[in-house]
Amino acid sequence: MPPYLYTTQSGDYLANLAVRFGVQVTQINSAEPIQPHGLMKPGQLLIIPRVLGETSPSSAILPDSEVVYSPTGLDLDINSFVKNAGGHLSNYLEWVNNETRTGAEVIQIVAQENSFNPRLLLALLEYQSHWITAEPGNLAQSEYPLGAMDVNYRGLYKQLNWAVRQLSIGYYGWRSGALTQITFPDQTTLRLSPELNAGSVAVMYFFSKMFNNREWSGLLYTADGFPSLYEKLFGNPFLRAQPFEPFFPPDLTQPVLELPFYYNQVWSFSGGPHASWGTDSARGALDFAPGSMESGCVPSQAWVLAPAPGLVIRSENGVVILDLDGDGIEQTGWVLLFLHIATDGRVPAGTRLNLNDPIGHPSCEGGLATGTHFHIARKYNGEWILADGPLPFVLGGWQAHAGPNNYEGTLTKDDQTITACTCGSSETKIIRPFPIGP
Repeated sequence: MPPYLYTTQSGDYLANLAVRFGVQVTQINSAEPIQPHGLMKPGQLLIIPRVLGETSPSSAILPDSEVVYSPTGLDLDINSFVKNAGGHLSNYLEWVNNETRTGAEVIQIVAQENSFNPRLLLALLEYQSHWITAEPGNLAQSEYPLGAMDVNYRGLYKQLNWAVRQLSIGYYGWRSGALTQITFPDQTTLRLSPELNAGSVAVMYFFSKMFNNREWSGLLYTADGFPSLYEKLFGNPFLRAQPFEPFFPPDLTQPVLELPFYYNQVWSFSGGPHASWGTDSARGALDFAPGSMESGCVPSQAWVLAPAPGLVIRSENGVVILDLDGDGIEQTGWVLLFLHIATDGRVPAGTRLNLNDPIGHPSCEGGLATGTHFHIARKYNGEWILADGPLPFVLGGWQAHAGPNNYEGTLTKDDQTITACTCGSSETKIIRPFPIGP
């Protein structure tokens, strides 16, 4: 069989390509030198043996920038769009986060928290239940508008959170190499074409949870399917993405980040790479707990510090978002998420921080937690970045490595290794040393 002639896409890296194509890294060839580590240059022609059998179609459904909450989503006024469309969503109200929210506000909350493009959420809602331009056609569409027919996911907010969980599994599973095939409700499977992009796989995975292969193919690859609806609502997504391509510049590196606590204090590396936000997003987050004689959720006087200069653009509900490029836009450039930051002492939004300025105290606020700690994760152009991937998470020279399961893993620096554990043992201890200099 003739080999694949594959042109690299933004976000590709060698280890991931080998998994997707089912080959060894040594079997991937090119007339140009191949980047062995880190992100590959977009547009490089690779020659890869064709060892896979039947796969899905390889045509792209959406660019990555239309799936994550990237710069392409900044020009959308969700409230005006929903109001002008005049459908059920324009009059919808729901109690969310201790407030009555409009339909547009619910979309914005889920999009921002999970970093998925609001255009995609709106299009899925319209395709599944007609909430954007009309009224739902039956009780199921009214109560379960994204298609998750489970009483635990009743209502728009829970339906959207179920939807972004499926999108996360598809998108970040493809990015990491954890996902290479989809399983339909009838338990038949389909290997995904290795030439697909992460954004397309996210949409394909979402619809595979509700439709078997024949229906699934029809809604994705016919003239009146989901891509056609998407373009009708919002215009051509590939044209909109062009000014922001490549999504990841080929020379992209993580900014220098220091350990985010005071010198000479004892902290514990309590959580290795795990979900950045929600259950199934990228394994991009790390957890650190302050040294303490008490276990559980107890107040702490320790401070979480800024690991680099930046602008605080969100500070609420245990969350602090630090924008490292300082433009005040969460969807552009490098952004850090801090979670479980206590209300008392938390830095307010709008504050410009220098390196080592206080962010707040670690706590259990803002989500499920069994003990006082803070959670830190990275985004670039709206995409959660894998902690152990082509752009490794490095804090104060300590590089993160993922274990086989969430929260497992290590930090390494030179010949030193720290192993993550909530146990607070000596193997988890990490101290930021005083800088050496004149």
